[in-house]
Amino acid sequence: MTDNLIQRTMSAYNYPLLIKNLLNAPVVDDPQQQIIYRDQLRFSYAEFRQRVCKLANALSSIGVKPGDTVAVMDFDSHRYLECFYAVPMLGAVLHTVNVRLSPEQILYTIDHAEDDYILVNEEFLPILEQIKGRIDTVKDYVLLQDGQQQPETSLNFVGEYEALLDAAEDHYDFADFDENTRATTFYTTGTTGLPKGVYFSHRQLVLHTLGALVALGTPTSQGRFHQGDVYMPITPMFHVHAWGFPYLATALGVKQVYPGKYTPDMLLQLLTTEKVTLSHCVPTILHLLMSHPDFATADLSNWKVLIGGAALPQAMCRAALKKGIDIFSGYGMSETCPVLTIAHVPDEDLSEDEQVEIRCKTGRPIPLVDLRVVDEELEEVPRDGDSVGEIVVRAPWLTQGYLKDQRNSEVLWRGSYLHTGDVAHRNKQNYVKITDRIKDVIKIGGEWISSLEIEDLICALPGVAEAAVIGLPDDKWGEKPLALVVKKVDADLNEKGLLQHIHSFVDKGIISKQVVLLKVQFVESIAKTSVGKVNKRGLRENYQ
Repeated sequence: MTDNLIQRTMSAYNYPLLIKNLLNAPVVDDPQQQIIYRDQLRFSYAEFRQRVCKLANALSSIGVKPGDTVAVMDFDSHRYLECFYAVPMLGAVLHTVNVRLSPEQILYTIDHAEDDYILVNEEFLPILEQIKGRIDTVKDYVLLQDGQQQPETSLNFVGEYEALLDAAEDHYDFADFDENTRATTFYTTGTTGLPKGVYFSHRQLVLHTLGALVALGTPTSQGRFHQGDVYMPITPMFHVHAWGFPYLATALGVKQVYPGKYTPDMLLQLLTTEKVTLSHCVPTILHLLMSHPDFATADLSNWKVLIGGAALPQAMCRAALKKGIDIFSGYGMSETCPVLTIAHVPDEDLSEDEQVEIRCKTGRPIPLVDLRVVDEELEEVPRDGDSVGEIVVRAPWLTQGYLKDQRNSEVLWRGSYLHTGDVAHRNKQNYVKITDRIKDVIKIGGEWISSLEIEDLICALPGVAEAAVIGLPDDKWGEKPLALVVKKVDADLNEKGLLQHIHSFVDKGIISKQVVLLKVQFVESIAKTSVGKVNKRGLRENYQ
């Protein structure tokens, strides 16, 4: 009897959690459901499956094999969605390049990830032109473009994306392999030093998809994601797989709309003409849309918007609710794949003030997330809505570390919990609210900017004795940087000259262009703690 049981177990199929199996839902082959790119292209889910197979054959034909790394530099597009599937389904690694980094940082990520191939949109060719002589690992490039005109570039392409697909077979037999195989990698910034590579396996991406689907599919109505929705991302697809939502949307088989390069006109056009019902974005993008003249007349009464990347301001929340928009917060970070919490409203009969309070919170943990708010000894603080501590988490989809960086990986996972660096409190209803950050980085429009990096550049200027950079709240950008500068005695230094100095590093691609928002204030001294460190928390309290 025991032998029979063992025989039956050994002959059973051990179903791996692979990205290819997200395509197994019957609705995926629906010939009526559409995937749309801007106002230029639309095709069915059945054609989408064929295009994924064509892309796999095309990549194989140019030499991509299991274990290779394929980088993508593109706007939010159907091409990117196809790469989300075809590249990891081949057993290769998809590197989603953050095109908003400086050219030097992009060069670092390409070399550090050891990219073998790069699929690049023609608009990003100038970036590669600047660094091409120093790229060491890339074998070939594939051109991505919307038009037909050949771009002026010195780069040699193995082919153009659509032409390669046209020449490829529309069937590919994707093999099974270990579900723990790395599927994707990308790079996150936010502290001093070089960008850090985070990575995710097939198993992690599938489990994140299922966990998020459960969290978003179970509410009665508010913030619910279902098969009748029309989905459009307004979060770059290079950033944590557009928060994982393209995987969710494809698994559900919903109509998907990809806007390409973000412009308020195109976003509002697609929102209204395609009747988009679910999007996600950072507050800066929503502020951009709300400031557009066409926003006032656009019918967005069926639009659900998940806000992440920065805190949702209550004023923005109220304005969206008055427009009929179902707006609510979510939370995660690059290292967490990313969704950890969602701020659903449990009772829609609550007053507007009560709803705004909940919608602007960090949210409640989604299924399979073990989230704790702890003190320095990793002891959980009381859930009283007042006691604060650091958010630490466990979930089956968290990055296991930083690529080729054991030291920082150990710091990230000290005590066997992933440390977020975010300070928060939690109430008895299990809602988390972030109140501060442990590290003094500044978040501008959802992008992390290192205050220490800016300080180093300021202090390199003759005439500067000391500098401290802090982030102050801003309705549009989330935060804006303020530099507090102490001059040397008799120094000939003014705000204009200091800003020109900083902007020169932006022009050289050494530091993010978001730093152009920097403001400067000259002071006699900078407050210190009892051990002589700059008291940034006190500075923020004094200057905000």
